[in-house]
Amino acid sequence: MKMAVSPTPALDSRMFRNVMGRFPTGVAVVTFLREGEPAGITVNSFLPVSMDPPLVLVSLRRESSAIHHLDVGDRYAVNVLSEAQQSLGAHFAGSPVAGLTVAFSRQQDVPLIPGSLAHIVARVVDVHEAGDHFLYIAAVEYLWQGNEAQPLIFYSGRYKQLHAHDPSTHFDDVLESW
Repeated sequence: MKMAVSPTPALDSRMFRNVMGRFPTGVAVVTFLREGEPAGITVNSFLPVSMDPPLVLVSLRRESSAIHHLDVGDRYAVNVLSEAQQSLGAHFAGSPVAGLTVAFSRQQDVPLIPGSLAHIVARVVDVHEAGDHFLYIAAVEYLWQGNEAQPLIFYSGRYKQLHAHDPSTHFDDVLESW
């Protein structure tokens, strides 16, 4: 269903970025093969799209070199990072950490980052242009859940630590409707 969209008034891009930064997100590294070698890019723009069939979405800037290595039919992995992996987040975000080497494992020939909270391997089924980004919708082919640990969080333009306690109420039944 398409709806008519009226022109948006000009917004201050810095204000838009600051307001969007008020939404805390998890941090993941999307890994893929670049000319047969493992490569990755840090993202906080990852989300599930559908439960049936299981689909996920990653949003990448047009300027990202990763867009030249992902197309319909290609696989990528989402590696959900823990607090202990903050250096990996920075490394794959374009701030290389001297001496850091990643001993990638592989699933379906897609590189995975060991020690991640979770791995999702998915095959791109659709790519959409959206402003200054491309949206990569992918069908999930493999899931792995690691040990529970504190997630790496991005908030207001920097990494943060999550300080929370387990609630006395569990929301499993409530979330079932998702």
